[in-house]
Amino acid sequence: MKKNKKQILAACNAICKDTLMETLAIEFIDLTDEVLVAKMPVTKRVHQPDGLLHGGATVALAESIGSAAAFVFLGNNNVTVRGLEIAANHIKSIKDGYVYAKAIALHKGRTTQLWQIRIENENGDLISLVKLTTITLHK
Repeated sequence: MKKNKKQILAACNAICKDTLMETLAIEFIDLTDEVLVAKMPVTKRVHQPDGLLHGGATVALAESIGSAAAFVFLGNNNVTVRGLEIAANHIKSIKDGYVYAKAIALHKGRTTQLWQIRIENENGDLISLVKLTTITLHK
């Protein structure tokens, strides 16, 4: 990585301003050579009517972090990343606290990438498991 961890996380968080990611209060919090991590608070703002985390909010978190990870790990500022396909399995419900999304590349091609995103609660319990396929487009 050309920039350091702190710079990359700051850049990821800066691009969230005035977007769905800001609305959902998604925050990028950690980065390794292989994993990008973000967190999202579970509050009434992201609940479904019965008071549990809405699956759509979970999927929005997953696509946000997977797309950001593709951009970060490709290391090319002359591209844009788009989601092609996303599939989510919701395993466990959650009412409050935070969920943490961890994006790990299963395939890092020049054009398409395949990401696994684990959504876990604060105790490390699996909430959702998401598979995201992204495409890299040259600007």
